[in-house]
Amino acid sequence: MTRREVVAQLKKHKVRFLRLMFTDIMGAIKNVEVPESQFAKALDGEIMFDGSSIQGFSRIEESDMLLKPDLDTFVVFPWADGRGTVAGLICDVFNPDDSPFAGCPRTMLRRNLEAAKKKGYEVMCGPELEFFLFRRDENGNATTVTHDAGGYFDLLPVDRGEETRRDIVNALEAMKIEVEAAHHEVAPGQHEIDFKYADALTTADRAIMFRLVVKKFARDHDLHATFMPKPIFGENGNGMHVHQSLFKAGKNVFYGPKRPYELSDIMLQYIGGLLRHARAICAISNPIVNSYKRLVPGFEAPTNVAWSQRNRSPLARVPARRGVGTRVELRMPDPSCNPYLTFGVMLAAGLDGMANKIDPGAPLDKNIFAMSQREKRKHKIDQLPANLNEAIGFLRKDKVLETALGEHIFNHYLDAKDQEWASYISSVHQWELDRYLTTY
Repeated sequence: MTRREVVAQLKKHKVRFLRLMFTDIMGAIKNVEVPESQFAKALDGEIMFDGSSIQGFSRIEESDMLLKPDLDTFVVFPWADGRGTVAGLICDVFNPDDSPFAGCPRTMLRRNLEAAKKKGYEVMCGPELEFFLFRRDENGNATTVTHDAGGYFDLLPVDRGEETRRDIVNALEAMKIEVEAAHHEVAPGQHEIDFKYADALTTADRAIMFRLVVKKFARDHDLHATFMPKPIFGENGNGMHVHQSLFKAGKNVFYGPKRPYELSDIMLQYIGGLLRHARAICAISNPIVNSYKRLVPGFEAPTNVAWSQRNRSPLARVPARRGVGTRVELRMPDPSCNPYLTFGVMLAAGLDGMANKIDPGAPLDKNIFAMSQREKRKHKIDQLPANLNEAIGFLRKDKVLETALGEHIFNHYLDAKDQEWASYISSVHQWELDRYLTTY
């Protein structure tokens, strides 16, 4: 969109407030909201904010930052609260001298996409985001009590959960985000809404917007939406499977009609890169302590570094569709991650696989969950990290991902995760009290 077109839309919809949105390094969405009198300054990228208050951004002595909106992300929010129509723009963060800020996650993804573009590739992504809808207690606090007892694809009598899901879909479509499917997931109270794939930057923007919309309509229905990876012991957790493909001159270069499995050498090498860097990617794609409560055997989440074209037990799966739809699905990420960072490091890993012609080996088209440890060793199957600390250790040693993230994000991210892990291991948890308090 041009600036003139955005101005016309602001007037057409009688927009009163404009949200300038961005994320911190951890993926939390932030915004600076300006009234109509400041729209011109906002569109010109002249709105400043205090970066020292944003996790991983800057120090007190160099805190001033600029928000430069991407006009193509303009959206009018399809709801109103009686105080005036609100619109939004997703922004890149800049330094006061108009240079890109090294700690901006969106800028990090842009940089990695530019590296792919120089090789002639356009990167396409399509995520599947899962979430839980829980009831609130009489004080409005979130609980883990679900609103239904449904399972995978179940059709139930319409309840608040299904009504919420439909409102979310309606809002997304009003915001020009094409929804392909919405359904109940495996666990009670768990849902999934899939939107159409697009270029990686657009998809990351949509993932951020999606989380905002889901939480908004859940609250409207007196429910709490959570993208926490594993909120309920004994139930499946929330995943964010990411489908990826590369296009060149309008053609999907992952498709190799005359090659084994109809997969090109480029695709196999890309998969090889994903597998080689998978344990380091985990620190970004599965970024919190709770992420690793999901990555355990028995709940459909991958724990094995392998690929397949027929089953869902390995880390990477190649869906059956060929031609323009040829793609690899990476199954370990969860929706607590920052999509900009996650897409960026996955791309860097795939490009490294292509540059070094990494062979992923033959597809493992058998149920790895049912294999013994001896069989896994025979097939040279590595395991994903068992916890956040292990994942951070792999990331710390991975030079390809360090380069992809950039020095600022890499160092601030590691510092934050080291602190998170130190806090976790020094805390006393209810499990310990239940197990040990009266025994010792």
